[in-house]
Amino acid sequence: QLQAFGGGLVQAGGSLRLSCAVSGRTSNRYNMGWFRQAPGKERMFVAAVTWNSNSTRYLDSVKGRFTVSGDFAKNMVYLQMNNLKSVDTAVYYCAARGGVVALYLPINEYSNWGQGTLVTVSS
Repeated sequence: QLQAFGGGLVQAGGSLRLSCAVSGRTSNRYNMGWFRQAPGKERMFVAAVTWNSNSTRYLDSVKGRFTVSGDFAKNMVYLQMNNLKSVDTAVYYCAARGGVVALYLPINEYSNWGQGTLVTVSS
């Protein structure tokens, strides 16, 4: 199970850190992803990290602003978001897929999803 939290309202240029609590994980072969869905748009990839590693991947438009990381001993994954822009406004979801180690998983390959947390960036 995944539980995402940490969203909120922030002014453009501000920062937020999203957290995802992971439970029920049975393997270290585990991929974590962050996705977002803006109103009226499809859910899209934002960032990914493989469990117990520093291997990461980002959507081009968030590179240099967002950082995905994990405190794997505590079963937590984070998305630090800096210099937020109005286009970052969306519901953010954490997702997981066990059994493989691959940063480039398509969205439909993620099998577990958190409930989403809303990030609103005001301009």
